[in-house]
Amino acid sequence: MRAIMSHSWGWEVLPQGTKLGRGSRDPDGAGGYEGLQDSAVMVLALGSAWAVAMSVSHSSRLNKLVREQYMRLPQGGQVQVTYVWIDGSGEGVRCKSRTLDKEPKSIEDVPEWNFDGSSTAQAEGSNSDMFLVPVCMFRDPFCLDPNKLVLCEVLKYNRKPAETNLRHTCKKVMDLVKDSHPWFGMEQEYTLLGINGHPYGWPDNGFPGPQGPYYCGVGADKVYGRDIVESHYKACLYAGVKICGTNAEVMPSQWEFQVGPCEGIEMGDHLWMARFILHRVCEDFGVVATLDPKPMTGNWNGAGCHTNYSTEEMRRDGGLKHIEAAIEKLSKRHDYHICVYDPRGGRDNSRRLTGHHETSNIFEFSAGVANRGASIRIPRQVGQDGFGYFEDRRPAANCDPYAVTEAIMRTTVLNETGVETKDYADH
Repeated sequence: MRAIMSHSWGWEVLPQGTKLGRGSRDPDGAGGYEGLQDSAVMVLALGSAWAVAMSVSHSSRLNKLVREQYMRLPQGGQVQVTYVWIDGSGEGVRCKSRTLDKEPKSIEDVPEWNFDGSSTAQAEGSNSDMFLVPVCMFRDPFCLDPNKLVLCEVLKYNRKPAETNLRHTCKKVMDLVKDSHPWFGMEQEYTLLGINGHPYGWPDNGFPGPQGPYYCGVGADKVYGRDIVESHYKACLYAGVKICGTNAEVMPSQWEFQVGPCEGIEMGDHLWMARFILHRVCEDFGVVATLDPKPMTGNWNGAGCHTNYSTEEMRRDGGLKHIEAAIEKLSKRHDYHICVYDPRGGRDNSRRLTGHHETSNIFEFSAGVANRGASIRIPRQVGQDGFGYFEDRRPAANCDPYAVTEAIMRTTVLNETGVETKDYADH
């Protein structure tokens, strides 16, 4: 076995039998590696060797200690505010930062801004300015206090919402149904990829073993990328995102985090910021987080965004009858929900909702207690208690949470039917 060692921020292969000790690449003896054998030297090199094999980005290999030197510099009382918004794809997030003279204490203290919508598929170049309207503020886990992350709605030149600004109508609906106190919890599944598009940790020219040992797994041969997952979790907690859990999923390199309970519009705000933080953490580690509902064809699980939901009356004693009534309403509007549960009108979900791999069939509505193959699952504990919540398992991983939560409220509380929606602008 040949050894690999770090030397002047590079990596080189050493002759077989090389030992690292005093006088061997360490003339001062400061390294303390005297007597290491080839196998131990290899352990020291695993990080970089695997970095190449896993196809991580070049930026992730920059010296982070140098960056930290600048991040510790004082800001002189000024604050960096990073504006975050949803781009023209309805799936991607963009951001840019500006300086404020003092720390904003509320969202009202953050001024509107603008950006070039022609570069985000949201405007023509001849009329490209778009407005960024701050709606929700979080602590910045990357630049740290007193700096902020601010989620924004996007408005066009005429102050009308951009096509992918689904928050605008969701907020109107949530204001209408606020007396029902809707709570949501969304389970965001995602898959880690190398920058070459191959699942992180998978063999370059093959596949890992069959599904079974990976769900909630422990061990280097069962889970890939836990450092990323735990960093994302801590970053969300620091930011004030209502993240409530995480776990490894059924397919290797697939993970899930949960956000909630959140009431009303808060659900979409917190999930979108959690997604932004996920992409930023992955950027630092040099990998990609994809929300594709079926990233790998074949006998592998897809990725969803299961949505748990209840109203105040469902959470009270006897609430099961209200849960069943809501499910009945959903059963009569299946096509409408499928259309809004992914950004392509159901085409993405058609690859995932096959009736296999813990999914329902996209063409059929079904419901059941503890049934993960149904459209709607009533948790067993809820069935026993007679009150609580239910889970809509149909939303795709790349759904817009504003669209999903709005649709659920339109159907179960506002009693809309059919595939058309009502305009509540004048109410």
